[in-house]
Amino acid sequence: MEQATAAVIEDFNEPLKMRSFPLTPLGDGEVRVRITHAGICGSDVHIWRGHDPRAPLPMIPGHEGIGYIDEMSGEKKDIFGRTLNPGDAVLWERGVMCGDCYYCTIRKQPALCPTRGTYGISYSCEEPPHFLGCYGTYLHLRARHPMIKLDLDVEPEVLVPATCSGATAAHAVETSGLQPGDFAMVVGPGPVGLFALAQLLHAGAGEVWIAGTHADRSRLEMALEFGAANAFDVDTMGGDEIRECIMDKTRGVGPNVILDCSGHAGVLPQWIDLTAPGGTYSIPGIATPQEEIPLEIFRTVARKNLRLQGVWVSDTSHLWSAAKLVANGAFPFEKLITHTFPLEEATEGLRVTESKESVKAILKIMD
Repeated sequence: MEQATAAVIEDFNEPLKMRSFPLTPLGDGEVRVRITHAGICGSDVHIWRGHDPRAPLPMIPGHEGIGYIDEMSGEKKDIFGRTLNPGDAVLWERGVMCGDCYYCTIRKQPALCPTRGTYGISYSCEEPPHFLGCYGTYLHLRARHPMIKLDLDVEPEVLVPATCSGATAAHAVETSGLQPGDFAMVVGPGPVGLFALAQLLHAGAGEVWIAGTHADRSRLEMALEFGAANAFDVDTMGGDEIRECIMDKTRGVGPNVILDCSGHAGVLPQWIDLTAPGGTYSIPGIATPQEEIPLEIFRTVARKNLRLQGVWVSDTSHLWSAAKLVANGAFPFEKLITHTFPLEEATEGLRVTESKESVKAILKIMD
C-alpha cells in the first residue's frame, strides 16, 4: 500500500515528528486531496502547547489548507453544482458537521452542530484514514463534504488564511449588526483581526480603528495599508489617552462595533466599556478555555443595551465570503504571508507564529 508523509504532534510542547502512513482506500463519495499549502494558525500553537481540550494525540494538525483533487470515489460536485475531477484545485470547509441535526437544519447554524469536528483539530492519526489534518501531503475528505472548485484569479497560498481567519472574521462581521457608516474597532491585529478590518470596511463601516501591543507594531503598520483610520499601540498610549482619542473620533459616541480578535479574555473589561450604547462587542478571538473575568454587567451591558456576541468558528458561507474578498484585490492580503516553510520545518513555523515574528506563516508542501 502506498505511503505518504505528515508532520505529527506526538507529545505536547515537543517538536513535531515526520511520520509515514498508508493511503487507505476511499469510501463511497470520499475525496483525497493533495495538499499544496497549509496555514499555521494561532489555534495550531494552542494545540501544540496542550491548551485545546479537543485535540487527541497523536495527531496531524492543520485546519487551513488548499490543494487539488488526487483521487475520488464516485461523482462529486462542488457547492455550485459543478462536477469535480482529479486535478481540480479546491478549497474545502474545515468543519465536519452532521448536516441533519437541529442546528444544521432548523437554526441554520452548522457551526453549532453538537457533533462538529474540525480537520487538523479533532482527529487522531493513529487509525485509518490517518490523513485528517493539513500538515501532510494528503487530506482525506469525507463523503458529502462541502468543496469549492477554484476559478479565482489569485495565488493559491494567499487564499490559505481565508479558510480559517478570513471565514471567522466574516462570521464576526455578519453577526455584529454593523450598519453602513458605523464606527468600528478591531482589537488584536493578527490574521483574524486584519481580515476583520477588511471585512468591516467591505461591509460599509465608516471608519475602522485597530489596537495592538508593541509586539504587534509590524501588524499595526500593515493594518494602515489595509485601510485602518488609525492604529493604537496600547503599550505606548495609556488607556485614558486611547479612550479620549476614540471618543473624539466618534463624536462622543464610541465604536458601534468592536471585534475583539485578541484571544485574551482579560482585555474585555477595558474595551467593552468603549462600545457605543446599542452596539456590539464581539469575541471571535476566543478559541480555547479562558480565565474568568469580572464584568460590571449592569453598567457595561444592560444599561447600554449592548450585545456581547460570541463567534464560534464559521460555516461554508463564510469561507466563500472570505475567499471572494481576497480575490477581489481591494486589500493587500498577499502581505499577510510573511514566512514560508517546508513541511519538515513545521515546528519552526509554530515557533514564529507563537512569537509573533510572522503575521502569517504557511507550509509549502508541494508546487
